[in-house]
Formats: sequence, C-alpha cells, structure tokens
Amino acid sequence: MAEMTSEGGVGGGAGIDLSQFFQVFFEEAGENLQRMEQLLLELDIEAADDEALNAIFRCAHSIKGGAATFGFSDVAALTHEMETLLDKLRRHELALHARMIDVLLEAGDALGHQLGRHQGSGADAMDTTELLFHIKSLASGEVPPPAAAPAPVVAAVAVDVAVAAPARPVIQAPVVAATRELDLRVGPLADPKQADNLIELFAEITDLGTIEPLDMGQASDGMRRYKVVTRSTDAELLDLFTFHVARESVQLSPFGAGYGFHAGNPGVPSGAAPLDTDPLPEAAAPAAAAPAVDLGYGFFDDAPGAPGAAAATPASASPAVPAAPQHMPAVPHIVPSAAKPAAVRHEKPASGGLDSSTLRVSVEKVDQLINLVGELVITQAMLAQNSRDLDPVVYQTLIAGLNDLDRNTRDLQEAVMSIRMIPMSTVFNRFPRMLRDLAAKLGKKVELITQGEATELDKGLIEKITDPLTHLVRNSCDHGVEMPADRLACGKSETGTITLSASHQGGSVVIEVRDDGRGLSREKLIRKARERGIDAPDSMSDAEVWGLIFAPGFSTAEQVTDVSGRGVGMDVVKKNITSLGGTVEIDSAEGYGMSVKVRLPLTLAIMDGMSVGVADEVYILPLASVVESFQVTDKTIKTIGGNGRVVQVRDEYMPVIELEKVFEVPRFDFERVAAIMVVVEAEGGRVALLVDELLGQQQVVVKNLEANYRRVPDVSGATIMGDGRVALILDTGSLVRRTRH
Repeated sequence: MAEMTSEGGVGGGAGIDLSQFFQVFFEEAGENLQRMEQLLLELDIEAADDEALNAIFRCAHSIKGGAATFGFSDVAALTHEMETLLDKLRRHELALHARMIDVLLEAGDALGHQLGRHQGSGADAMDTTELLFHIKSLASGEVPPPAAAPAPVVAAVAVDVAVAAPARPVIQAPVVAATRELDLRVGPLADPKQADNLIELFAEITDLGTIEPLDMGQASDGMRRYKVVTRSTDAELLDLFTFHVARESVQLSPFGAGYGFHAGNPGVPSGAAPLDTDPLPEAAAPAAAAPAVDLGYGFFDDAPGAPGAAAATPASASPAVPAAPQHMPAVPHIVPSAAKPAAVRHEKPASGGLDSSTLRVSVEKVDQLINLVGELVITQAMLAQNSRDLDPVVYQTLIAGLNDLDRNTRDLQEAVMSIRMIPMSTVFNRFPRMLRDLAAKLGKKVELITQGEATELDKGLIEKITDPLTHLVRNSCDHGVEMPADRLACGKSETGTITLSASHQGGSVVIEVRDDGRGLSREKLIRKARERGIDAPDSMSDAEVWGLIFAPGFSTAEQVTDVSGRGVGMDVVKKNITSLGGTVEIDSAEGYGMSVKVRLPLTLAIMDGMSVGVADEVYILPLASVVESFQVTDKTIKTIGGNGRVVQVRDEYMPVIELEKVFEVPRFDFERVAAIMVVVEAEGGRVALLVDELLGQQQVVVKNLEANYRRVPDVSGATIMGDGRVALILDTGSLVRRTRH
C-alpha cells in the first residue's frame, strides 16, 4: 500500500482509483443478496436455525463493509440497521416472526435497487425512510411483541436497556448522523509511518471526514494518535482502517476532556493514559473501553484475533450503560454472548472457505480458452488420422505418445467445457421469493418443489431461459392453482403445488413446470379460439388444442389484471425457446393440473460424436442421442401408407429415414446398398437412420454453420475432420420432427 500511495497518494496529487474494484463488489453484493433472500425464505419461524441467522447476518455485514469502502452511504445505512435487527435475532434477544422476514425481504429489494443505481442502471434514488423506521421498530421489539420469552439473562438485559434508555438509543444510531469528534489511537506498530496511510485514506474518500495528527509525528513507542471528525460510525471506520493497519491496533474513543492530546498539547506522549486532571476519570475509562469491545459488528465473538473477545465479561462491561449512553449497542453485544455462547459459536466455520476456493474470470477469457481447446482437438484428430498407417512396431513410442495425447486432450476438453456449465439451481433459486409475493397478492397458498437442481446447462442458455421459465411459473400460480376455498370444494388440499424439475434426456435438457391446479379446458380453448377467428374444429387432437395458447394475443383469463390476462407471454415464451433450438410441449388434464416441458439442446462447443458414412459423405451424430445400431435387410423394413417406411426393433416400430435421400447424396457405387441402421432419440421420439457404414466415435468441434454460411434444414452445425474435410453435424431433433409431419 505504501508503494501505491507514494506515487499516487496525496503527495502525488492523484488518488487510488477505487472504481476498478466496483465490478467485483457489485458481483459479490449480488451474490450475498441472493443468498440472504434464499436463507430468509427457508427460515422456520417457529424454530429458526442459529447458523442460518448467522449466515444472513454475515451477508448483510459483507455488503455493508464494501458499501462503506466505496462511499455508498445509502447502502451502508440500510445494511447497518439490518445488522442491528439480525444481531438481536441471532443472540436470541428478539423472537423471530413473519413481519421481520417481510421487512428484511423488502430491505433486500431496496438494497438491490440502490446497488443497481450505483452500478449505473439510471434508476432514481429510493426513499428508505419508512423502511428504516420499520427495521428500527422491529429491532426495539415494538411490533409485535416477542411471541416467546427469551432466556432469563437476555430478558434482564432487555429490561435494563429499556429502563436506562427510554428514548431507544439502540435503534437511533443511523450511519449518517451528526458530526462526531473521535480520538483515534493506532499502534503499537513496527513502522509508525504505516499509520499515515489513514491520512491518505481520508483524502481518497472525501465523504469520510477529516483526520488530524495529535502527536506531531513523535512515536517513540510505536503509537500514533489522531483527531477524527466524521459522520461515519465506528463500524464503517474500522472496516476501512483494516485495509491499512491491523484491526487489533486500532482504538476509537470520544474526543474530549479526559482524553488529553488536544491540538494545543502536543508534548504529551502518544501512548500516555488520560490526564489526572480529568474531572470524570472513572466514568470516562469504561466509556472508552466500550467501543473496543463492540467494534460495530466487525468481529464475531469467537473469531481469531478479535481484540478483547476473551476478556470481555458482563462485570467489566456493565458500567458502560449509564456512563456512555451514546454507545448503548455495546451492552447487548457483551452480556448475551457470555450468557449464551452456543448462540454465536456457529460463526467459526465462516465465509473464508467459499471466497478462498473460487476465482472470478470473465466469460470472454473462458470462451477464448474453449476455442483454443477446440483447435487442439482438431490438431489431435489430424495427428491420429495421419498415424493410422504407421507401423506399430517401428513407431511404438510415437503411437504411445499419440494415445496419451488423445486421452489428455479428452480430459482437458471435459474440464474446460465444465467451466461454462452452470447448475439449474441458479435459475430455480429466484422462484421461491417470486411465488411467495405472487401468492400473497392473489390470496393463494402455493408450495414450490424443485427437482434436479444439479442438472447443468450452458451459461448462455441459462441466461436466456430465465425469462420464459418465469412466465411459465407465474402462469401456473395465476391460471393453474385455484383459490384455497375452490381447492377444498374440489377435494384437494388448500395449498397448491408447483413443481420445477430439470433432467438430461438424450442430448437435451428437459425443464418441466408442473402444477396440480385446474388444468386447461378443451371447450374453453376452442371457444376462445373461434371468438378470435382461429380455425378450431372439434376434431382437433388434445395436443393441437393445447397449442392454441401459443397464438399471439391469446388468453383464457376472464379479466385483465396486473399479473396476466393481456394475451402476451406464451407466444413470446415459445418464440424465445424456439430461437434457442428448443421445443415446448404441453400436457393437461382438466381438474388435475398442467405440465409444460421445455427441451433445450446441449449446445456445447466440443462434443462426442459418432461419424457415419453415406456414399462418399461423412455425417456426425451427437453421441448422446445415439441409442443403438444394427444391420438390416430389405425384409426388415416395412412400407405403410404408400411411401412411409418403418422398422421393427423388438416390440416397437420406428420411422425409417434414409440420409441418402434427405441430403440428396450422389452415389457412384450403385451396387452398394445401405445396410446399417442407427437408432437416435430426441424430443421424446425415436427414428432409425439408414446409413452405409459406422466410421467411429470421436470428439468434434462444433462450428456454427448459420453464422458462417446459412441455416440448413436438419443440420445443427459443422466440424473439421482429421483429414481436413468438413462434416455436417445432424440435428436429431429436426429429424424426429420430420417423421411426425
């Protein structure tokens, strides 16, 4: 830090550009907000888990520390009040109730708005005055009173606080307060000049206040002393100072009589005790000691290196209550932790593990790495192709090395591709909160069940599938799940169930949104379609009737609400999913529920494929879609309906597709007949592809054909083979749909 400030500090006329760290802060703050919301929704009001409360507290504290560092005072103010409430909850001084969770969730939304504004979203500043008042009221135990009496010692503390401070000093300590004068002691330090970094810190962050040396640079005992004039809290100051000096080396005290070292008294040693002429020596000492114990949530009680953590006792801390009411928050921090050590013992396995085991890397760097691995795969395939004719005896060492290269390339490819894969839990986790708010607005009771959260999907698809899934879940809650009274009248439980599931099927990921509500009404859909001028004969199959809801502007809602009913949404859902190469399937049973399945391809840059030959052409089938292969004869294939052809595989008849005819492959060896069938599965259906030969299994690099040439029916991409030729990668889903029509 000294090297940075020597050139770019105050003396150099330029400061450290903290904006370079903004992006990391916003990403971490977003993760903490998401984690906090998830934990709040999972809390059991009747028996809240101590570790969950501690984790929620840590999330708020992490956001506050970063916000204070970058000068986002509105974020720091809100998280400070949240900390006060959460700290009392985790110390069992207050009983958790539903109103607290509602307010904390509302505060999380407000933090998201504030952080978005600081990040440059263009949103207007948010007035949080009423929200801060609600949090303070809850922290004081006003609304409503605790449902159950806490432990006796804690209850006694609460009574003492109420008697000693009827004006609620605990909750009336906002971050942005009146200007305060503080006595700052730093040391002992091996290099006392290190403390001068704090002067440069105040110069960098102009809103922090002012700092003035009191010992005129005389630090014979390694101590330095300063007068600080600020509007920030002790917690904010300590969070910032820790970037420059060890936290245990910092002591903050109110500046005034009894603390000596005024600007006009420079000769007093920096480490000296308060002057003997102090008119209130006995009252001042405990008051000065109080902030050393309550460091504004900077430390957890049993954290390693916490100053005075082991020495703090109720007996030594209790005089701080009457002597220094402005530091009242120190009281609930000390006594409950001594009386109930188990309540805060869960803090120890804190956040270090997650932070130290992850690394933030931009998506561009990951994509570049994937492209380089793709080129490596192509090169390895070329080496393997050219080495097939080598004598294994003469070139034994070379062939062994090429085999090792093949194995290592495959392992590297799998490792690199897994970097872009993200579990579906990142999408599913946003729905509990949304359903909670939506069900409350609609007056319904809804339970969300998630399955297959560990199923992984490419990051690009994850980002694009979120909005369609959000609309499907909202539809299930609004149109599908009935009102509690209606469900009871139908013999159902009053709580509806919405299930979100994800799974791998063949070469696709299937995401299903299912509810046990009223389902779709065939008659109602047909009537609505006819009202809109859509041709809807009674002979339509159920699948065709269900597909009517994808028509633009089509809605079954009787009236338009702020939730839905305007006829926009389902058509956009299908359009977005189709643009990703996916499909949407609907199944419904009136009175029992509805299911919407979204199938998305595993669009990987590198994949395992099976190469097949048709005449002189080579095609690639995604290995995940290949079920089996077998030889056939003319008698095996049956003709139906004039030109339709099927083949019987055990007890199942499958449509037959001749790739030679589909792609109009020219054939010069007229005597040769395609005699191998490859069964592929996609979108819930199977077809048998008629090919000449199976060439083998290999890794292929997927090149986008549409971007480099144009879209070709039944083809999803292209790849470069080991001999330099281009081979087409077949779209098995498109081939299956071809047989259905």
